[in-house]
Amino acid sequence: MNHIQFDSSGTAEHAWIRARNLRKIYRKGANEIVPLASLDLEIARGDFVSLMGPSGSGKTTLLNLLAGIDAATSGELWIGDNNLAHMRRDALAAWRARAVGIIFQSYNLVPVLTAFENIELPLLLSPLGRRERAARAMDALAIVGLENRAGHFPSQLSGGQEQRVAIARAIVARPPLLLADEPTGDLDRESAELVLELLGQLNARDKMTIVMVTHDPRAAARARTRLFLEKGALVRREENAT
Repeated sequence: MNHIQFDSSGTAEHAWIRARNLRKIYRKGANEIVPLASLDLEIARGDFVSLMGPSGSGKTTLLNLLAGIDAATSGELWIGDNNLAHMRRDALAAWRARAVGIIFQSYNLVPVLTAFENIELPLLLSPLGRRERAARAMDALAIVGLENRAGHFPSQLSGGQEQRVAIARAIVARPPLLLADEPTGDLDRESAELVLELLGQLNARDKMTIVMVTHDPRAAARARTRLFLEKGALVRREENAT
């Protein structure tokens, strides 16, 4: 695998991600749904974190807030020097484009685009020229070990290969934060191990901060820190032995 120098800008203090009294409330008619209730959380820069807990515990909601896809109802959410809870929508979108890579369980590849074109897609709105975009896309393909699949469409790839293309797309802009929502949930055991090994390398060698939602104890065991949520609150934190 090749090496990419990821963006290392931002605060150097220990708690790079900091949530204080973070709440998210959805209203459905006269009812309130509270997936996150006064959550306090700290994550160090360069950590590899798994979020675990039963369905409805707030894991995916938290991931969406960290990604800037959704906004908190109240509270504070800092990532480096940026308070996401107080950013305007346009500023948040610009921050997300340069700072966050997202891996989905269902891959979310565009079926009519090749692996190379799917990976290049996030760069089309950047100021990079065609040659630099192509170089970055091929670097990302090399990192996930799929240089020889650049011209293949998603339908011509296995599930594990599709997920590795999705990882390449998530890291092509070289973001400091990588968020993964059940990245091995649809994969067989061998493919899942390859994906987890790749995430571990991105964290250990390239210093990417990774936050991964998972129900799989084997996947969680690859993380350095395990956080357990229940009813929208952090109830336990464990550090894996290294």
